[in-house]
Amino acid sequence: MSDSPAAHDPVRIGIVSISDRASSGVYQDQGLPALQEWLTRALKNPITFEARLIPDEQDRISATLIELVDMGCALVLTTGGTGPAKRDVTPEATLAVAHKEMPGFGEQMRQVSLAFVPTAILSRQVAVVRDETLIINLPGQPKAIAETLEGAKNADGSVRVNGIFAAVPYCVDLIGGPYIETHETVIKAWRPKNAVRPAR
Repeated sequence: MSDSPAAHDPVRIGIVSISDRASSGVYQDQGLPALQEWLTRALKNPITFEARLIPDEQDRISATLIELVDMGCALVLTTGGTGPAKRDVTPEATLAVAHKEMPGFGEQMRQVSLAFVPTAILSRQVAVVRDETLIINLPGQPKAIAETLEGAKNADGSVRVNGIFAAVPYCVDLIGGPYIETHETVIKAWRPKNAVRPAR
């Protein structure tokens, strides 16, 4: 199969950084560049990004997620606002717009992060489906974003704990989205054999 972008389905992806301080200009947002860099590196598909930088306000987060779903984003990734602090309301805002909850993503994100830091048990990330869009809350730190998506690897490069993105393309298939293909050097997407598209 050709690796030219034209050989792959175009995909629209919403990326949302949720931070009071970054959205007010107190410091430079790192979440959006980290998400865009990782997705550009990982996906073979031509990507249109819809980027949003917003404060930790539950109604604003929910409204932004709905807006991105209505724009036709197949995938929406958020970063920030998933801890136990009073202003951390991203999971609540995400669940409020859900048609289906996908608890396995949150469980696996914490398993990946626990391979790196014991405070991973404090994270409350969730994933949901709204219409034909998969919405996933990711951690706030760029390093943790990549670790969560890619997983934890042993010194020889073998996978120790699977990253969550391995399951994202097939989930998007199942909810009616585009056929997402990945560079296996970054993350190997897993599909059952009957769901793999023949080479074109």
